[in-house]
Amino acid sequence: MLRNFKGKTAVITGGASGIGLAYARKCSELGMNLVLADIEANALQKAVAWFEERQTPVIGVITDTMRKASIETLFKDATARFGNIHLLFNNAGVVNGGAPVPMWEIPDVDWDWVLGVNLHGVRWGIQKFVPHMIAHGEPGHVVNTASIAAFIPGGGPYGVSKYGVILMSEGLSHGLKARNSRVGASVLCPGWVNTKIAEAERNRPGTLANQNNPHGTGLPIGTALSEGKSPDDIANIVFDAIESDRFYVLPHAGWDDVVTGHAAAIVAREAAFVLDTQAILARRSKGIDV
Repeated sequence: MLRNFKGKTAVITGGASGIGLAYARKCSELGMNLVLADIEANALQKAVAWFEERQTPVIGVITDTMRKASIETLFKDATARFGNIHLLFNNAGVVNGGAPVPMWEIPDVDWDWVLGVNLHGVRWGIQKFVPHMIAHGEPGHVVNTASIAAFIPGGGPYGVSKYGVILMSEGLSHGLKARNSRVGASVLCPGWVNTKIAEAERNRPGTLANQNNPHGTGLPIGTALSEGKSPDDIANIVFDAIESDRFYVLPHAGWDDVVTGHAAAIVAREAAFVLDTQAILARRSKGIDV
């Protein structure tokens, strides 16, 4: 169980903004070394400079999490600079924008991009870092970022990728415990958080451009997200889970009925219910923590 963070090293994908940057701030407060991985060069440079000004040992590594070779480079650079890795945040994530279309009309490029970053990026991170974390024998922890969207049908590649992250994380946790490892695992399933994920189209590779959304229009949920929990609130909740060795991290209690409703629908042999954006906003107007 990881409780003593001072002098330990954290690797954070998507570390230059949003929840990833909040993780980094928390790690810095606790006296950790930082390895920030992000695909946005300018944002990464600014983040690294911010921590350097505060005397936090830090490096930045341009990382495309949908590429295994890029994760391998991240591992090499991280261990070369700091040695043992103790805390891994598989946090980078994207969501396809543009007008919603039926599942069967979603283009292959959307599936390839979103699953590549959100699902396979977590896979590459686990495959590359976890054997090292087990081998060095010191306490460690892996946090994978999923989403409450995993329990809400109709989300397309995003929800599918996050459901996959949950199952992958469960497998990781069971595998670590079966080997009596000193490495723990958690999966984060947040609701609305004040990040720029709705603008993720800005980072879509040109080779995976969606011709139905040629200008890279994002999702019209920016205002809703801006009223969500702060990334720093999420980071504090996650670190409490790490110290408690708690697997599921669901920071928005207002979504609990969605999770239990999804499970109930399964055992009832029925399709789970869908919440659209307006229904979610109506929940918030009633003071429900979403």
